[in-house]
Amino acid sequence: MFSLWLIFVVILLALVFDYINGFHDTANAIATSVSTKALMPRTAVIMAAVLNFLGALSGTAVAATIGKNIVPPEVISPLVLIAALMGAIFWNLFTWYFGIPSSSSHALIGGLSGAAAAAFGFDIINWHGFIKIFAGLIISPVIGFVMGGTVMTIFFWLFGWSSPARINNKFRKLQRLAAAMASFAHGSNDAQKSMGIITMVLVGGGLISSFQVPLWVKMACATAMAMGTAVGGWKIIRTMGGKIFRIEPINGFAADFTSALTIYTATLLGAPVSTTHVVSSSIMGVGAAKRFKGVRWNIARQMILAWLITIPSSGLVAAIFYAIFFIIS
Repeated sequence: MFSLWLIFVVILLALVFDYINGFHDTANAIATSVSTKALMPRTAVIMAAVLNFLGALSGTAVAATIGKNIVPPEVISPLVLIAALMGAIFWNLFTWYFGIPSSSSHALIGGLSGAAAAAFGFDIINWHGFIKIFAGLIISPVIGFVMGGTVMTIFFWLFGWSSPARINNKFRKLQRLAAAMASFAHGSNDAQKSMGIITMVLVGGGLISSFQVPLWVKMACATAMAMGTAVGGWKIIRTMGGKIFRIEPINGFAADFTSALTIYTATLLGAPVSTTHVVSSSIMGVGAAKRFKGVRWNIARQMILAWLITIPSSGLVAAIFYAIFFIIS
């Protein structure tokens, strides 16, 4: 039986992670809508907060994947989870400060793996589950890129003869719907990751007998993410919404629509994906279909580098935190 105050700390940090995830990843769903003026910034953030909340309540398949498929929940101590969450939170804040659209999902998975390995050795990690999750994290951006480019190419075939001003005016309205879809999909996938961590500590502490996410955990995580979303992530919005390429409403709709479909499909399959990776890859795919040379590939390379180093970096930070806790205790 774990100490109740340690369990409380894990729950608190998981909700803090969800809150930070909210303002860190809000930009994913609304950046293109804000940059094309389809939505005013305040309206976009409020809409994203509401739909993130609703999306977070839509299921628990991703929570089960995070909570059971990386490390065994029944043997992981609260100190390991505290170190894991602190590693993920540190990396999220670090990348947010510099406006780097890194992945909260990668940060959490890296933090959990790093802290568990520091405590028990690498044998504790379920490598089959880890590789399966990692494969989903890698494949989903590729799908986003291909789908974004394909949808944009179809739009060129369908509307290439029309007046750009007229088409963009129509798609500016449709873009609001696509942004709403992306916000719901974001909440459906990302909030469940903290649900998985909280349920892990409840199982390990003997407070619940099996891995079933309690209703109060769903509500708490959904609320924390919605509150974080309401704060917004303006630095990342600038990167996602304008620095990759010059986005017009038809491009924004194509990117948001394809990323929403990709993310929510992953949610239904129980696959934790990076909303940051999927959205930014969709934007790149749309931009490449529009004009390959118009995409600022140097920004894309910086993003890819951030993606590649997130899991090992957050894992190392989490391992350091665990080592400090172990020495102190």
